[in-house]
Amino acid sequence: MATHPRPLTVAGRTFDSRLFVGTGKYASHELMRDALDASGCRVVTVAVRRERLYNDRGQSLLEFIDLTRYTILPNTAGCFTLDDAVRVARLGRDLLDQLGNPGASWVKLEVLGDRKTLLPDPAATIQATRELVKDGFQVLAYSSDDPIAALRIKDAGAASVMPAGSPIGSGRGIANPANITLCLELLKQGDPDYPVIVDAGVGAASDAAVAMELGADGVLLNTAVAHAKDPVSMARAMRLACEAGRLSYLAGRIPRKLHASASSPWDGTIAPAHAIPGE
Repeated sequence: MATHPRPLTVAGRTFDSRLFVGTGKYASHELMRDALDASGCRVVTVAVRRERLYNDRGQSLLEFIDLTRYTILPNTAGCFTLDDAVRVARLGRDLLDQLGNPGASWVKLEVLGDRKTLLPDPAATIQATRELVKDGFQVLAYSSDDPIAALRIKDAGAASVMPAGSPIGSGRGIANPANITLCLELLKQGDPDYPVIVDAGVGAASDAAVAMELGADGVLLNTAVAHAKDPVSMARAMRLACEAGRLSYLAGRIPRKLHASASSPWDGTIAPAHAIPGE
C-alpha cells in the first residue's frame, strides 16, 4: 500500500510543508524572497527587532513576504532573560495583529543561556512558556536535545517543542540522533500527533533528511540556506530532503545488521568448486 504523508498540524493550523525557514542573514530581501519560494515552506520565522526588520535602504522585510501565502512565526531570538523574551513575544503579537497575519498569537520562544553556545536556558524557557501560555500564546519552544528538559517544556504548555539538532548556525547536523529519538519518544508518548520540530544546526540537505527519518514532524532552519553559495538551490534541496526523509520514515527502514543478508535466495545457485569462507 502506498504511503501518503499527512499535512503537518501545529496549534490547530495545518500546513502542506514540514519545512520552516528563517528570514535572517540573507544578502538581500530579494534573495530571501526567492529562497522562501523555492523552499515551499508555509511558515517563516521573523526576529522581532527593528534592526532586523529594515535594511540599510529602509526597506521592510515584511514587504518581501507574501502575507497571503506564509504564516509568520515571530521569534524571540537574542533574548537571554525571561522578561526580555516575554516582552519581545508581546511586541511580535502587536506587530502581526496590525498585519492580520494568522501567526499573531504564535511565538517561537528562545531564551538563550549564553552567547557562545546559543543553547537554551531550560529553566527560563519553562517559566517563559508558562507565562506566555497564560497570556494566550501558542508557544513553539526552542529546546536542547535533553529529553527531560523537552518534556518539561511540553508540560508547561508548549504547542510544540523544537529540540536542537546541534547549536544554532553550527552546521553540525543532528549531533546526537539518540537524544532526538528519546525526545520524540517522550514527547509523543500517549500523544502521537504532538508536533516535534528539529530546530538549529542543519548544514546540508542530508541533515534535514536525517531529522525527518528519525521521525521529526518538521525541520526549522535558516543559516544553511541563507549562507549557502546558492541559497535558492539549497532551499529547494531542503524542500526535497524533508519530503524524502518523511517518506522514508513512514515507509519504514530495514533493520541494521552486523552481517550481510543476500537479496537473492541461495537455492539454485551454481555449486562452488571450493569451500566458501564463513560457512
